[in-house]
Amino acid sequence: MTAESAPKWRRLEPDERREQIFTCAAELFGERPFAEVSTSDIAARAGVARGLINHYFGTKRELYLAVVKRALTVPHVAVAQLPSGSIEQRTDAAVEWFLDMVSKQEKMWLAAITPEGIGRDVEVERILDEADRQSADRVLEAMGFAEDDPRWDELNALVRAYGGMVKAAGREWLVRGTLSREQVHSLLSNQLRTLIADVLPQINPKQAPAQ
Repeated sequence: MTAESAPKWRRLEPDERREQIFTCAAELFGERPFAEVSTSDIAARAGVARGLINHYFGTKRELYLAVVKRALTVPHVAVAQLPSGSIEQRTDAAVEWFLDMVSKQEKMWLAAITPEGIGRDVEVERILDEADRQSADRVLEAMGFAEDDPRWDELNALVRAYGGMVKAAGREWLVRGTLSREQVHSLLSNQLRTLIADVLPQINPKQAPAQ
């Protein structure tokens, strides 16, 4: 076997190759419905043997679920990168980070928030719910709430409700073009500030059941 015919995957470290496959899969799942993307398509886009996809991710469905989870979950690093300062500064920075993230993976993010291609799937529903909860946790952490706060479940639920508006605003911007990025930024940052400063402080801890 000559150097020219050697498989390209040998040139990358395993973590780099895995990430390359993941990125190519995300691109394809964003471009086409789930049923119209094959592991052969993903392998061809990534320049690897199809068996390598199974090695790293298992089935096409498992790879799709991993892509959806990453597309919708706010990572801890996003919180660590926020500036210290006022609520206004932190909410502006948080929304700006989110809009940058969505811009970089626009098609996949849109596909992930409306995963029609895979049909009704309990695991997809679980991942969507888990991603919403984890992202709400990150928002609360970013805004200075302690994870041992007895109100955490209620606070998380309110942030998830805000998340519904985030997705709707994203569609107005990216799909319909009825809102600009600047308008979406203004809407989301102002609403997040109101939520943090005015709404969440009014939530009382759960009352202990009557004895």
